[in-house]
Amino acid sequence: MEDAQRRRLSILASHINPVTVTNSSSSSIVSSSNCSDSEKESNLLESDCVFCKIARGDSPALKLYEDDSCVCFLDNNPVSPGHCLIIPRGHFPSLVATPPSVVAAMCSKVPYISKAVMKATDSFNLLVNNGVAAGQVIFHTHIHIIPRRARDCLWASESLQRHPLKSDQEVLHLVDNIRQQLSFVEGFENSKDHGTTLIGS
Repeated sequence: MEDAQRRRLSILASHINPVTVTNSSSSSIVSSSNCSDSEKESNLLESDCVFCKIARGDSPALKLYEDDSCVCFLDNNPVSPGHCLIIPRGHFPSLVATPPSVVAAMCSKVPYISKAVMKATDSFNLLVNNGVAAGQVIFHTHIHIIPRRARDCLWASESLQRHPLKSDQEVLHLVDNIRQQLSFVEGFENSKDHGTTLIGS
């Protein structure tokens, strides 16, 4: 198997491989999750979610940071050394199902945690896999902070040649469609009081 394929598989399986914990010390490893299938997710109670168990302290994790709203811990199967996750203490199955105030609380920790990660490593990617097609395997909102080093070749997409955006009919239709969807987003009207405007409407 090629390195790129192996890394992709590692990302997709980063939370579902069971780990045998031989001791119960606080430096144990994260356990596997029951939240690995989107159909199962709708039938699962929060008590079955490994991230909820970690947030409650019922499952072991190598925690880096925690407060009243969020927990950050090392990924069980890291893509690179120092790969960590920020999760909300409350259970939300995806980013789009997470209230903006919770997303804001999670994101407010990113500069603080990523600065420490960069001092311990080099650079980092910030990543959210939202939905099965995007590679989400644990259906509890989480943000990945993935440390990077020069020429580590983690993402196959980094070798893809990028092309300038063309403002053709397809792109303009996509822009109009997204703008139209934004006008229907619950709470969008409230965000206008905070300096947000819908362009082109």
